[in-house]
Amino acid sequence: MARAKIAYVCAECGAHSVKWAGQCPDCAAWNTLIETRLAPSSGSEIPGAEASPLGDLLDDPGERYATGFSEFDRVIGGGLVPGAVILLGGDPGVGKSTLLSQVAASLPGALPVCYATGEESLRQVAHRSERLKLEHSSLTILAETSLDRVLAQALKQKARVLVIDSIQTMGSDELGSAPGSVTQLRECVGRIVNFAKRIDTAVFVIGHVTKDGSIAGPRVVEHMVDTVLYFESDPASRYTLIRSVKNRFGASGEMGVFSMTDSGFREVRNPSAIFLSRDSVVEPGSVVSVAWEGSRPLLVEVQALVADGAGTAPKRLAQGTDQNRLALLLAVLQRHGTTVLGGEDVFVNVVGGLKIGETSIDLPVVLSIVSSFLDRRVAEGTVSFGEIGLAGEIRPVRFGEERVAAAAQQGFRRAIVPKSNVPKQAPGEIEVIGVTRLREALDAAM
Repeated sequence: MARAKIAYVCAECGAHSVKWAGQCPDCAAWNTLIETRLAPSSGSEIPGAEASPLGDLLDDPGERYATGFSEFDRVIGGGLVPGAVILLGGDPGVGKSTLLSQVAASLPGALPVCYATGEESLRQVAHRSERLKLEHSSLTILAETSLDRVLAQALKQKARVLVIDSIQTMGSDELGSAPGSVTQLRECVGRIVNFAKRIDTAVFVIGHVTKDGSIAGPRVVEHMVDTVLYFESDPASRYTLIRSVKNRFGASGEMGVFSMTDSGFREVRNPSAIFLSRDSVVEPGSVVSVAWEGSRPLLVEVQALVADGAGTAPKRLAQGTDQNRLALLLAVLQRHGTTVLGGEDVFVNVVGGLKIGETSIDLPVVLSIVSSFLDRRVAEGTVSFGEIGLAGEIRPVRFGEERVAAAAQQGFRRAIVPKSNVPKQAPGEIEVIGVTRLREALDAAM
């Protein structure tokens, strides 16, 4: 048996050093080098991979497992792919374990599922399952913090789906560092990926997040897995969003909406309805827009408040949209919209805690600002979207016809959109107004 090698690994950046030093040579952090025993895993229990002809693989369409939640299937790309490694991160108490417990119990009954927890006892998991009223004849529970024993049990039980809760509590017996360290995280995730690909077992991995909201540990962990999902939850709201930031089996940026109830998570099949308040839309400063999230349109409400500035430097605050983009739009509005707001405080908010990163929200933001400044509401039943250029032109956005169709489906009667996004035939009874300049859009809205 080969003698174990000793290296010193930085707990901050994961850099290796052959000897100990007070300062890491890579990230310059002090007292972060930890002695670690490095011994390659034998992997004798896992059969080695064999080469396969490409032609045989092209005829195999592949299989996806339905998780029991259409919203969750949408986020991960249409279903659970065998051999996929999915990393799920979120704030403490947001419901990561609850959701994956429901997913594990909602998978097809003939599918062996192993749930390995390093944070709870078997009795605690059983109590949660009883509260959620979960039943799954092929679901087995394992309380273990050794990744080697977890993978051995999953292999013994021939599990097709493995849930690890959480990766920060797992450790390899061959490494001397504590669970959750940079070395353990990188090594454990590497072994999980190797296990999933060779045995063709889908693996869910729960990860803790840092103060800035990113997965705790080195960034390479997110590169090693197939899919990275994040929980987005507002403590003041009963709705929870799950967004994919990386997905090898589907579109990145997909979003699923869930509501937390006494019996666990329930999916929201029509997210546009929960982000719209028809009572507030008729007030000055409120405009409805159609954003594109992943592969579907989403109707959101944009609110603006223009107030007299109390100081020499007016405030500019945007929540749910780009702060710098707001300053740009105000400059274009002053130049091409003949509306000067130099001494006014301007506040913009996307209702529901959503974060819209695309430029299609430019036109609704400007319309809501002018509506609040003039104290005149936008015509009832109006929806708008479009990008605004520096010359005051209204530029088209992608999926224009699909956005108009989504607005018509929700009962809106007027749509102010870029002229290039006007469909050849308006869906339903909605009136589509195509504009090319900012001044035209303001006249049509007011």
